[in-house]
Amino acid sequence: MLVVDDEPLARDSLRHLLAQTPEVTDVRECQGGREAVDHLLREAPDLVFLDVQMPELDGFDVLREVGVERMPPVIFVTAFDRYAVRAFEANALDYLLKPFSDQRFRDALERARRQRAQGRDRELLKHLSSLLEQHRAPPPEPVRPTGGGSAPVERIAVKTGGKVLLIPVEELDWCEAEGNYVVLHAGTRKPMLRETLSQVEQWLDPRRFVRVHRSVLVNVDRIRELEPDVDKGWVVVLRDGTRLRLSPGRKAAVEDLLRQSF
Repeated sequence: MLVVDDEPLARDSLRHLLAQTPEVTDVRECQGGREAVDHLLREAPDLVFLDVQMPELDGFDVLREVGVERMPPVIFVTAFDRYAVRAFEANALDYLLKPFSDQRFRDALERARRQRAQGRDRELLKHLSSLLEQHRAPPPEPVRPTGGGSAPVERIAVKTGGKVLLIPVEELDWCEAEGNYVVLHAGTRKPMLRETLSQVEQWLDPRRFVRVHRSVLVNVDRIRELEPDVDKGWVVVLRDGTRLRLSPGRKAAVEDLLRQSF
């Protein structure tokens, strides 16, 4: 068995449930899509619990990179992707909608066991191919400008509490990588976006946002000054008094962008 999920608690929950199943003797874990692809290209587990929403490579990206011909039976795991759930149902693939009950887990596991026992691997392959076709170009998190193309986004959409919160880019003060999430600092609001900082940086205008540290992206308009630090380094001081460490190798780029903004 293979469990793929970027959230440690989700992996722990699945591992605990699998430990209660006598016939399951070997459970492996992957913390993300890239690790899962590498594992699946090396190994051939009997069954994969695959999270849908993951940074860098999501569940559908894993299917594409491994190839449906090499994928074992899959039970998808999702938190709120209703469109994906409808697709799973239409293609007779099972899924677990977080949070799921122990009984729902047992039902999904039993269904996968029956499919294997009945030799329905080719049917599962057909279903996976059909599912990938429906998700050939999954929609991105941000709401892009109507002009389309590669223009910077004007708003970023964050799913939270069953709702979608729209954060105008002009209200962003700075962005901070925190594990597999990005914290969007916008005044008193600090929503967390399940994405990489590199991806967020690609969405934003490089003339307005600059990396001051490997894990911090700042709106240039919010910078008040650059201040020497005690260890001969530098600190970026924002208008609201926030102090952010400036990596030595990024000082020149920040200064250039500051000069251009005046």
